[in-house]
Amino acid sequence: MSASAIRTSETLTAAEQLRYGREIVALEGKTLETLAEHLDSTFCDAVALLNACRGAVLVSGMGKAGLIGQKISATLASTGTRSHFLHPAEAYHGDLGKIHRDDLLLILSQSGETEEVVRMLPTIVQLGAQILAITASRRSTLGRAARVVLPLGTLDEVCSLGLAPSTSTTAMLALGDALALVASRLRNFRAEDFARFHPGGSLGRKLSKVEQHMRPLAECRVTNQGDTVRQVLVSCAKPGRRSGAIMLTDDDGRLTGIFTDSDLARLFEGRREDAIDRPIAEVMSRGCTTIAGSVLLNDAIELLSTRKFSELPVVDSEQRPLGMLDITDIAGLFPDEQTATSTDTNTSSHGDDHPPATVPFPRLSHD
Repeated sequence: MSASAIRTSETLTAAEQLRYGREIVALEGKTLETLAEHLDSTFCDAVALLNACRGAVLVSGMGKAGLIGQKISATLASTGTRSHFLHPAEAYHGDLGKIHRDDLLLILSQSGETEEVVRMLPTIVQLGAQILAITASRRSTLGRAARVVLPLGTLDEVCSLGLAPSTSTTAMLALGDALALVASRLRNFRAEDFARFHPGGSLGRKLSKVEQHMRPLAECRVTNQGDTVRQVLVSCAKPGRRSGAIMLTDDDGRLTGIFTDSDLARLFEGRREDAIDRPIAEVMSRGCTTIAGSVLLNDAIELLSTRKFSELPVVDSEQRPLGMLDITDIAGLFPDEQTATSTDTNTSSHGDDHPPATVPFPRLSHD
């Protein structure tokens, strides 16, 4: 390498680096604020195109715009809009066969004159698929071919050379997210739908159902409320890690309360040793909080954390026990996250004369 080809790095102090970094973020933030202010009814037209699409939304773009397009396509797919990424160069060499007339092409190009994009436009029009463009101007080649254009306007890239796609790709990403999430909300895309598309990882587990993670009834301690405390403690021993709660039922098998380690400790602290040989119904916690197996695990975790419970009985619609959700099991599912802390007795605000009721949970919202 010749000496003339060698470039020495610009010297920036730590303070200058921090100031420059903040300036970049602030300038891109201002661009997004301006973009949001200028959104008009055309955005609603774009959302209508998405919702009316009977095929798939094919997102396309070259270079950095293409990378943003891949992310937008992934966001669409995960929020209820069938979507794939179409590479313009590959499309021109055969992948145009992936396009159906019922599809919608969402094409990203700041200039609207990207060669690979422009070359595939005539075929898209010939196939009868509609085009939604995110580009600088409606007067560009891409803008003129599109059914709806979301104009970015003239943007100054925050790169010190004014060349590297930065401000423009940030604006494209924000518009793509807005399109995907507004369309998702209009389709009433729910947490259960989101969970179906995200079965893996921590997010998938949070959006799974309680019944998938509860201890099955065979592994829980369950007995009749008429037994004495001593009989219950002797007969309900289970191998392996035990739950700190025993579920008590009536003669019809319906849950009437629970007896926890905390309840037992309070008997000894109150010097009530005589209660050991009395029916456990006299000292159990009535009106305990329960949960349905169909509830999302995320909602159950919130309840455990808020109420400081260690365990939640899982019941069916007739209050018959199905299993137990134990905080120690949940902690094992999310080793890197903080879940509910250790607890007191699971009791509710119901009086002793009221049967336990399954607590209703709100749906996770995308508002």
